Amino acid sequence: MRIFDNSGREVITLRRPLRCDCCCCPCCLQQIEIQAPPGVPVGYVIQTWHPCRPKFTVQNEEKQDVLKIIGPICVCNIGGSIDFEIKSLDEEFVVGRISKHWSGILKEILTDVDTFGIQFPLDLDVKMKAVMLGACFLIDFMFFESGGGQRPKLFW
Repeated sequence: MRIFDNSGREVITLRRPLRCDCCCCPCCLQQIEIQAPPGVPVGYVIQTWHPCRPKFTVQNEEKQDVLKIIGPICVCNIGGSIDFEIKSLDEEFVVGRISKHWSGILKEILTDVDTFGIQFPLDLDVKMKAVMLGACFLIDFMFFESGGGQRPKLFW
């Protein structure tokens, strides 16, 4: 995926290798590489296998762990947001959140349109902010998209 600024210049590239998306297959976990500018990796988001909930490790350009992202046990909700907490490495402190916002029953069932919000500390490095954007897209791809022109996944 390529992200452009208002003047049409490509500023961020998201590279996601083809992987099996079966939750019971821990040998092919999802990952995404974030490049900004294109060709220069600034970070990675790597899925961490867990039997009950979505977990990810956020890494910097040197592949050093920086943050964790932990999702809910149930990635479906009717009438409310679905929050993925951005936590410190020891998972004790919540430092931010990636949320899929509820859009209403008709929009959720009949369309593939989703609204997300990302909250992170103001002093977070700009490279890590780009990585959080990449994490948001990875979460969307994994849990809220069906692909192939099919109807959306039935997770709200």
